[in-house]
Amino acid sequence: MVLAATLCMYAQEARPNEAQGLPPRAAPTDYQCQAKIGDVTIAGEFDGHSVPTEEQTLTTEDFIVVEIGLFGKPGARMEISRDDFSLRVNGKKTPLASQSYVVVASSLRDPTWVSPEAEKAKEQSKTSIGGGGGGQESSNTPPVIHIPIEMQRSMTQHTQKAALPSGDRALPQAGLLFFQYRGKEKGINSLELIYSGAAGKGTLTLQR
Repeated sequence: MVLAATLCMYAQEARPNEAQGLPPRAAPTDYQCQAKIGDVTIAGEFDGHSVPTEEQTLTTEDFIVVEIGLFGKPGARMEISRDDFSLRVNGKKTPLASQSYVVVASSLRDPTWVSPEAEKAKEQSKTSIGGGGGGQESSNTPPVIHIPIEMQRSMTQHTQKAALPSGDRALPQAGLLFFQYRGKEKGINSLELIYSGAAGKGTLTLQR
C-alpha cells in the first residue's frame, strides 16, 4: 500500500504535459524583487521577450516573461496556479492574464539559429547589391521561416520544463510566467505582478 501510494504521488508530480518549473534560487533575495504575502514570499525578475530555460535562452516576440520563486516556512506547501498571477503594464486598468506555455510555443525562436531561407535571402541581397540591384524587390520581402519540427518540439519541451508548475506543491517552487505583449520592451515604464491565490493577495513591483 505504501509503495502504491508513493508511485501515485510521483505520477501526479511528473505528468508529461504539465509544467515542471525551474530550480529555485537559494533565497528570495537572489531575485531582483520580493514581496511578502501571508506566509509566502514571492520573488521575481522581468525577462522581457527572453525565455530563460535550463538548456538554452529562447525568445518570443508575442509574449513577455517573468521568472518567479515562491518561498515559505520549512515544510510549507502551497496550492499554485498560473491563473493566480496577472501583470499590469504601464499602470493600465486591465492587467494581462498569465498564459500557458502551450500558447507560447508557436512563437518561440532560438536566437542562435539561422534558417536556410534567411541565409538564402542574405545571399540574394548581396548579389543584388553587387549586380546593380536586379534582385532588389525580392530582397525587401521577408522570407517565410520554416522551423524544423524537431527544433519546435525541443523548444516547447524546454519551455514546458521551465514554466511555473501548478497544484499542491512543497515550497520553494520556481518557474516562468508568460503574458501576451507584442510591444517593445523599451516602451514599458512600469510592471506590477499581481497575485491573488491561496496565500492571499498582493503586488510585486518588478524592475525594468
